[in-house]
Amino acid sequence: MRLFLFLFLIIPFLGQAQKNYKVAGIGFYNLENLFDTEDDPKIRDEEFTPEGEKAWSQEKYEEKLDNLAEVVALVGTDVTPDGLAIVGVAEIENRKVLEDLAKRPAIAKRDYQVVHFDSPDKRGIDVALLYQPKYFEVTDSKAHTLNIERDGRRVFTRDVLQVSGKLDGEMVHVLVNHWPSRRGGEEASAPLRNAAAQLCLDIINELKKEDKQAKVVIMGDLNDDPSSPSVKKIIQAKKKKKKVKKGGYFNPMYQYYSKGLGTMAYRDAWSLFDQIIVSEPLLDESQNGYFFYKAGIFRKPWLLQTSGQYKGYPKRAFVGSEWKDGYSDHLPVYVYLVKAQ
Repeated sequence: MRLFLFLFLIIPFLGQAQKNYKVAGIGFYNLENLFDTEDDPKIRDEEFTPEGEKAWSQEKYEEKLDNLAEVVALVGTDVTPDGLAIVGVAEIENRKVLEDLAKRPAIAKRDYQVVHFDSPDKRGIDVALLYQPKYFEVTDSKAHTLNIERDGRRVFTRDVLQVSGKLDGEMVHVLVNHWPSRRGGEEASAPLRNAAAQLCLDIINELKKEDKQAKVVIMGDLNDDPSSPSVKKIIQAKKKKKKVKKGGYFNPMYQYYSKGLGTMAYRDAWSLFDQIIVSEPLLDESQNGYFFYKAGIFRKPWLLQTSGQYKGYPKRAFVGSEWKDGYSDHLPVYVYLVKAQ
């Protein structure tokens, strides 16, 4: 197994003598309503059918796949030519749409494989994981149901996807999330996201029973910002690495949030709902294994709307029922892990 090396980028950061470092890119992307064209009677997907509100055709579906594949193809290539080894995704209808995405010409040579479970979400949207098998070997995967209620009624939402595997031979655990929305108001819906955050901690606590130094990456559309209680108080993800205590968590996306940057826009304000958080064992730069190097938001001019009411917003496939031939209402995020050879 071989990951690409870019010494000119790594050496200044580490401040060490000439060494070779392996680089692994890990990302997350909310694909915004990636549905196929078939009507599934078990879910609410009628608008994404040829007869539906959006007149969702095979041609539009394939155009959206090509657009999304163009994005996935480029994230991380400034450091590693093969792009992201692991990509968490949200808002997909089923396994098939991800398999179709992986076959698009822009990324077909990477041979992305899929980890997916159907969730109980009423709209039928799920989280999932794409991975390049030459870099990452899946050893275990589970869907953890988020059992929550609101006003005495069960809320059917996305599972937390746990994928464990060997990244260049080293065990790494990834939790892919799409937490409950802010429907009904941020404050009123906050307990739902707090519960999702706690579920992540519960999963990690189980992993730590097997390995106290478990390396965990929490990623997803959290529907909360880095400063929200779910992230800051429940997970206690810190803005600065030096503030992270033993067994704690570092949120590298906080630096972008503090600068007013985000991954999605609403009512002329940016939010940074798409986040990647790493556990404390990934912060030790003196170790022999992988550790955190840097994080980023993949923001390119062509990913943004250039005119009209939503100028400057992420360019979506649809605005209402009007086809815009765009990408997603979210921007991708990523982190780089590095390891000395």
